[in-house]
Amino acid sequence: MTTLGTRMREHSSLTTLGGFAIAAVLLFAVAPALLSDFRLNLLAKFLCFAIVAAGIGLAWGRGGMLTLGQGVFFGIGAYIMAMHLQMADATRLGNDVPEFMEISGIRELPTFWQPFASGPVAILGILLLPALVAAVLGYGVFKRRVKGAYFAILSQALAAALAILLTGQQAIGGFTGLSDFRAFFGFKLSDPANRKMLFFIAAGTLLVVVALVRQLMRSRYGELLVAVRDQEERVRFLGYDPANVKIVAYVVAAFFAGIAGALFTPIVGIISPADIGVVPSIAFLIGVAIGGRTTLLGPVLGAIGVAWAQTAFSEQFPSGWTYLQGVLFIVVVGFIPAGLAGVWPMLKGAYDARFGKAVEPEKSAKAEESEPKAEEPAVQPEPESGTDDAKAAEEKVESR
Repeated sequence: MTTLGTRMREHSSLTTLGGFAIAAVLLFAVAPALLSDFRLNLLAKFLCFAIVAAGIGLAWGRGGMLTLGQGVFFGIGAYIMAMHLQMADATRLGNDVPEFMEISGIRELPTFWQPFASGPVAILGILLLPALVAAVLGYGVFKRRVKGAYFAILSQALAAALAILLTGQQAIGGFTGLSDFRAFFGFKLSDPANRKMLFFIAAGTLLVVVALVRQLMRSRYGELLVAVRDQEERVRFLGYDPANVKIVAYVVAAFFAGIAGALFTPIVGIISPADIGVVPSIAFLIGVAIGGRTTLLGPVLGAIGVAWAQTAFSEQFPSGWTYLQGVLFIVVVGFIPAGLAGVWPMLKGAYDARFGKAVEPEKSAKAEESEPKAEEPAVQPEPESGTDDAKAAEEKVESR
């Protein structure tokens, strides 16, 4: 058994390494060779959505937390990066404040902008601030045992509140947001080579995120997260605190979303409240549901596929994509709960249920025919008890 288990683990590891190798070749060699600069930049945008989806797959697919507010953490990372890029451009031009502030009549840099003028501080803010907000929110929600639809509504309300708040803040662009970034940490964004570099950064980040999610899913913590999703009270009875388990998954998902938002800003060139509100948060969730929320690659491929379909269909049917997206979500949730990743197992299970039992009797009959039959021993006739008694009687008579 030990040898068999070791071989199975080695086979799984080799399969995983092979999958990552194929993904790396596709992202780092095939895509740059076949796609134009515009399409490659578009794919980089989709990869940012896939990073968010990987975190949602962990929190929702494994943890059962319907996270409808990932736009909050995506927006925190995106706006921190945008503020840093705006201030870096202003410094190179010799200005005290970004250009849009001068146009709006703002002559002094707001206090909350000043720390993010430093590149290292901005990076630390991108990595830590979304996770910190998620930890505080998660502690307040999960410790009070808020779950299910109540948690989903609360997270969605948070995304709506943040979008409304940003819309009224002229110091961070207001309704139009922040845009017109000239450089990314000293690299000109107008240079196609630098934009290709951003694609490579997004691709590498996605591979690292998927590897981390896989490790979490296969670890003891991943098993505990699934147990909390399915039998929370039993986990509590065994001495674990389900709230702590949920908080960790929620913080990890927020951490990934913040990184994705930070990459999204220089890749797309703009960030606004429309990119982080309720609608984008639901769009993240739709991609995960369609791809298959309980699998590793389902959320990633689903997010990329839905984003690509939105772009392709919007070019042909600008007003029809929203309806098509809604119909697709309803069909998947209603008829394919496991998402597109569950279509093949479902079809295979239906095939085995229909034809598997019909094949088994034939196999057993052939096996019985092929087995050598043991020779039956010859049946010996039993001695007749009456004959023995007669012989004994005759011997007694003769002796007399």
